[in-house]
Amino acid sequence: MFTDSVELTVSSGKGGQGCVAFRREKFVLNGGPNGGDGGKGGDVYFKCDNNTHTLSHFQRKMHIKADGGKPGEGSNCTGKSGGKKVIIVPPGTQIIDQETGDVLFDMTVNGQEEKFIQGGKGGLGNTHFKSPTNQRPTYAQPGEKGETRSIKLDLKLIADIGLVGFPNVGKSTLISTVSNARPEIANYEFTTLTPKLGQVNIGDYESFVMADIPGIIGGAHEGKGLGIQFLRHIERTKILLYMVDLGNYRELKEQIEVLKDEIASFSEILGKSKFAIALTRVDVIPPDEIEALVNGFLELLGLEKSYTNEFNFDANMPFYVQDSASDELGFDIEKPYLVAPISSPTHKNIEALKHALFNLVQTDRT
Repeated sequence: MFTDSVELTVSSGKGGQGCVAFRREKFVLNGGPNGGDGGKGGDVYFKCDNNTHTLSHFQRKMHIKADGGKPGEGSNCTGKSGGKKVIIVPPGTQIIDQETGDVLFDMTVNGQEEKFIQGGKGGLGNTHFKSPTNQRPTYAQPGEKGETRSIKLDLKLIADIGLVGFPNVGKSTLISTVSNARPEIANYEFTTLTPKLGQVNIGDYESFVMADIPGIIGGAHEGKGLGIQFLRHIERTKILLYMVDLGNYRELKEQIEVLKDEIASFSEILGKSKFAIALTRVDVIPPDEIEALVNGFLELLGLEKSYTNEFNFDANMPFYVQDSASDELGFDIEKPYLVAPISSPTHKNIEALKHALFNLVQTDRT
């Protein structure tokens, strides 16, 4: 089960009780107090682990507690401290204070470990309270209580490329074709009910991560369809790939305008991110109609067909790729980096799309 938001109560360990004890040995008179201190309560840490991809393992753990410290013992023996409690979360998890709504930690890097709350101190044993006027103290401190916090864990997937499109336009088919992800694919809308991540390999040593989220419809930023429940999973992606279906009953203009409006309405920053456009399902369009459809779409965007073909797109189909930087800052983010017709089932232009997207990812990483 995919779970991307849970509420938890987390408690650090209580400190151990200090000990009241006195030295009693043969031939030792008036040995005095020797009660040891209680052990320290366990701390609570959060750790980011790439091997975890969901928060579902927290579903039945509504209250997580660290171990308490052990009581002190005689002969000035300190009690054993409680072991630290490490809570494992997937990359992209935000730890949010439920009372204030503040983001306490943003776990984004594998191996990142953050101390959340500290365990209570162990109580002092009676050996600390001896004095010339109190040579036989019978008092020891109780351990300090641990701290308890109510928090919310929110998972926002981390990916290089986020797929955006209406339901049933080929997002799941594309990610299953180019990556190791295996989402459910069917011929009806909202087949994808949970986000999926896939690693796209480019050669032996290079790769990027692609995220597939459930389909977007008009009004998604207001909660329609699956709404903002999954739109937030592309907040961390700096590059969007808009999937526009050539065979859809919706006009191409309607698809791209609604998608871009929904993204901008959900997040102003995301709406200004770099983007590319894939025109899907060319396999269901008669070959003599594809050129007119694609050229008409390029005219709608104010673009002209590309003649440079460094990524080896099918020369029989019109396409557009930015072939040079608009300024020193990089590619013109007001325009799509590329517009290309593709077909995932027949692998038409898929390899070219992979390499073009990887080139865009590299420009964003530098």
